[in-house]
Amino acid sequence: MDTLINLMDGLAAALTPQNLMWAFLGVLLGTAVGILPGMGSAMAVALLLPVTFRLDPTSAFILFAGVYYGGMFGGATTSILLNTPGQASSIATTYEGHKMALKGRAAQALGTAVIGSFVASIIGTLVVALFAPVMVAFALNFGPGEYFALTVFSFVAVAAVVSGSVLRGVTSLLIGLAIGMVGIDAQSGTARFDFGSSSLLDGVDIVIVTVGLLALGEVLYIAARGKSAPDFAAIRTGRPWLGRKDLRRSWKPWLRGTAMGSAFGPIPGSGAEIPTFLSLGLERKLAERRARRKGVKNEFGEGAIEGVAGPESANNSSAAGTMVPLLGLGLPTSATAAIMLAAFQQYGLQPGPVLFERNADLVWTLLASLLIGSVLLLVINLPFAPLWAKLLKLPKPYLYAGITLFSVLAVYAINTSVTHLVMLLVIAVLGLVMRTFGVPVAPALIGVVLGPIAETEFRRALAASSGDPSILVASGISVGLYVLVAVAAVVPLIGYLRKRRAATRVIDVQEPTEKV
Repeated sequence: MDTLINLMDGLAAALTPQNLMWAFLGVLLGTAVGILPGMGSAMAVALLLPVTFRLDPTSAFILFAGVYYGGMFGGATTSILLNTPGQASSIATTYEGHKMALKGRAAQALGTAVIGSFVASIIGTLVVALFAPVMVAFALNFGPGEYFALTVFSFVAVAAVVSGSVLRGVTSLLIGLAIGMVGIDAQSGTARFDFGSSSLLDGVDIVIVTVGLLALGEVLYIAARGKSAPDFAAIRTGRPWLGRKDLRRSWKPWLRGTAMGSAFGPIPGSGAEIPTFLSLGLERKLAERRARRKGVKNEFGEGAIEGVAGPESANNSSAAGTMVPLLGLGLPTSATAAIMLAAFQQYGLQPGPVLFERNADLVWTLLASLLIGSVLLLVINLPFAPLWAKLLKLPKPYLYAGITLFSVLAVYAINTSVTHLVMLLVIAVLGLVMRTFGVPVAPALIGVVLGPIAETEFRRALAASSGDPSILVASGISVGLYVLVAVAAVVPLIGYLRKRRAATRVIDVQEPTEKV
């Protein structure tokens, strides 16, 4: 009851005209920067940090939270329409969302994304407000061994579940891990895969990899296909709103994605990429099972609405979960949360358990503003879904020229380096080759994001145990994750063997018939 009373008091404070204005401005700015590839909410909050120095701390953090939530949804817009994610957390949305747009269902994809974001944000924020102490205690159980097990589970799940073909999924994952290893080793200081170039010592930025593989790689692939490529201008934008069938297919993925994002959000180092990809893989497997049971066609790979609803819900609920370690432990679990931690220090505040006692008004007003920001996000973006969908009516040469321009500008803005543009071109050609041979891009991206984290946590674990590998399976969490790894690896193999046996039986039945 005390928690509910504190949340109601925070809601009353957040509903003042001044704080409502800051929440609206934050959501608007966040949506705008989320659309731009390479920007993201972290960069936007960093740019706003010196500007908000003279603001009241409560107003400033309401603005930052609005930018954070708005950026989460803004990245989905270009993911769906242009196959170009605004930030890494929107990568999983591209796979089914863009295919929905190609089928004339861009408005429905955008609609289920914004409603899923709203549902996940509301539920995720309430979970954070009501169960923050329990979630903080759970996050404290994760050491280096548990982090390594978590990354291994993510590798196997994405490679085996999302890609469909285990061999191609593992190939793509190894490509991503190789890219992630480029640069100076953080532990030993040894240069790896630098090919004698000083520009590669800092590694390959995730923005370059994301934009190169997804955006520019798609442009090259469309150009290589020539007249056989889809013509966006001829695509119908479809009905403006979600129908009853769409809602029936979306509400369960919304809840499943919300649960998955809420579970991963408080875990330091997990980020939003893991739950979004796992949600995509889960919805794909459930769709395959449902198609076999009912004898209907499986739409995954052709624009399934579940593949947008689940990842977008996981994305936004994980954003709410990042507030738990930030406020309760002073531990940021994302780039945006790290900058918000700097903002706390700028105002002379120290996040941690004491923050809930000394600055309770700020904490509960901030959490309440997340609920308000979710409502504003729905109000601002849902009516504009049909309007955004009409961007696909632009002539194809202009559309892809615009994607190329924004891709180049996003990469050049990182360090104003021509070498980065060369890296972008190389990665884009790699994306073209992968598409040509049917190698999925998702495992490569997750390998680039999580590969360095896995390596660092593996070394930390062995250093803490003086080289004893038993630390990797020293806790129930680690053992449970490795059991899930085994399940994720064995289930696709069993499915493959069953299909092969069924095909053999069909051949055995047909041969005697032909002889007769």
